[in-house]
Amino acid sequence: MPISRRAALAAALATSAFMDTALAAGQPGDQKDAVEGQVDALTKAILAGDGAALDALTLDGLSYGHSSGLVQDKKAFIAPLASKRQTFPSITLSDRSVSIVGDDAIARHVFTGEVVTDGKSAPVHIGVLQVWHRDGDRWRLLARQAFKI
Repeated sequence: MPISRRAALAAALATSAFMDTALAAGQPGDQKDAVEGQVDALTKAILAGDGAALDALTLDGLSYGHSSGLVQDKKAFIAPLASKRQTFPSITLSDRSVSIVGDDAIARHVFTGEVVTDGKSAPVHIGVLQVWHRDGDRWRLLARQAFKI
């Protein structure tokens, strides 16, 4: 069955439009927005002490470093928050940036807020580096290191 030039051109244009739409969905800007959304979701889960959300947002091999030098695995990071032994009445993130490197993302920000641990309140003002890994169709936290500013 012969195909006319007009039909071939229409098919090529339709395919091109479809490919442009498919590729746009995976553009770095869209991925940066997705990572920013996950950073915000992690912050909300920390504020709420939501253990299930924290579990879903982090990878099993999580390395969570504090500005004090303490490094925790996933279970040790989530436990005090989920049990409400440690709470964050407020958190503000500023000076935010995200860069995508393949299936990984580097998020940086300044973390300002208040932490209450075993009833004792302390101000927090630290720099944070987070490494997020694309896990299927979502981004999950692989590593976090805080540092004093």
